[in-house]
Amino acid sequence: MIDRQRRRAAQAIASGAVAAAVFGVGLAGPTQAQAQPQRKPDLADAVAGTYAGDVISDSRGSSRSGVTLTVTRTGPNTVQVTSDYPRLPVITVPLTTAMNTIQAARGDSVFLYDRDRKQLDVSFHMEVSWSGVRQ
Repeated sequence: MIDRQRRRAAQAIASGAVAAAVFGVGLAGPTQAQAQPQRKPDLADAVAGTYAGDVISDSRGSSRSGVTLTVTRTGPNTVQVTSDYPRLPVITVPLTTAMNTIQAARGDSVFLYDRDRKQLDVSFHMEVSWSGVRQ
């Protein structure tokens, strides 16, 4: 009687392991898609990308054409702005929205993205101003 119960228990465990291995249910852990739910796109996702434009004003020098900015999402509603022009510093900007624009929520740099025109204007620490469009 005890041997029969042990055999049935062993068969039940074995069939459960086979079902878990074949169908990915039961004993198997959550898949990566189940473990990390999809996040909703935010303001940072909307402005992330590469922009081509010009330095239109510089308190310490002249303007410059053909300057590329890269806007990278670094967190919820936060971006980092980098450039191929050494005069422009790397800045991190928290974002907010007003009417049809995405703007810097705070800080000493202006970040203004016009959703209608797909145009970005950035003033780095109120010293250098850049203007351009998404590539």
